[in-house]
Amino acid sequence: MSPTILIVMAIASIGLTIYALMSGKNEEHETVTRRMSGKTRHREEMQDKAKDSVAAKMMEKVAPIAVRPVMPKNSAEMSKIRIKLAAAGIRKDNASTIFLASKTVLAILGGIAIAFYSWSGGNGASNVLGMSLFGAAMGFMAPNLWLASSIKKRGDSIRKGLPDSLDLLVITVESGLALDGALQRVGDEMRNVHPELSEEFQIATREAQMGIPRSEALDNMAERTQVPEVKSLVAVVNQAEKFGTSVGKALRHQADALRTKRRQAAEEKAQKTAVKLMAPLILFIFPAIFVVLVGPAALRMYEMSQTNSALF
Repeated sequence: MSPTILIVMAIASIGLTIYALMSGKNEEHETVTRRMSGKTRHREEMQDKAKDSVAAKMMEKVAPIAVRPVMPKNSAEMSKIRIKLAAAGIRKDNASTIFLASKTVLAILGGIAIAFYSWSGGNGASNVLGMSLFGAAMGFMAPNLWLASSIKKRGDSIRKGLPDSLDLLVITVESGLALDGALQRVGDEMRNVHPELSEEFQIATREAQMGIPRSEALDNMAERTQVPEVKSLVAVVNQAEKFGTSVGKALRHQADALRTKRRQAAEEKAQKTAVKLMAPLILFIFPAIFVVLVGPAALRMYEMSQTNSALF
């Protein structure tokens, strides 16, 4: 088998592994596709369960072996990994094991792929070894980069939907609903608009229904999301309940503050636009304008110089 084929197979394996680790979050596109194809939700759920069962069986065989080199030394480090996965919206029991196993698998595949690529290029043994170590390091760090990107994306989505959800929460609380009922109602109403925040509200409501104190359930929500605005909201609500002040007024002030912060963030991005436009202006637009304006004059000067040189 030629080295080129082996390189292509290794790169394809890495790509498929990363794709398998990525969670499908484009629910709207999947819903439209399902309706156009005439599939029912029950039938699609059964197909997804069958696919998940096959993938789960494969990961159950590979993960215990691949996770050994990167297994955390204590439970505190494992707890941090679970919190990060929860902040990315991944709450399966074996999510931490699969995540750690993916680091080992991608490190091996990345090292092999880069080693074959370097070897096929005619490099020496030392260069091949160095490139393979670099590929292994990149494969080892790839899950961390993906996890950080997923946490940031989900946090931005929660932060974006928080002011609107707080407005609805204020309305429901001031209309006479208790805070637990208001959280459940807001979670149901915001399911299609802001699904991530709706999911967090529903989890907090279910924890409170199971007997966990409301303050503890809200603290768990703030810890899961890892969003500063949610932590501030939870602190305000817990403080209002502790001192017996109006929860509706506290939520209204918090909603106004978040709305002001969102507007300021939009204004900040608008002010940065002028600075970000400088690079494309200098690299692409100014040269074209320079050619259009100076080009005819330069050609005219060149023709005049040629004419003068011919006369003399």
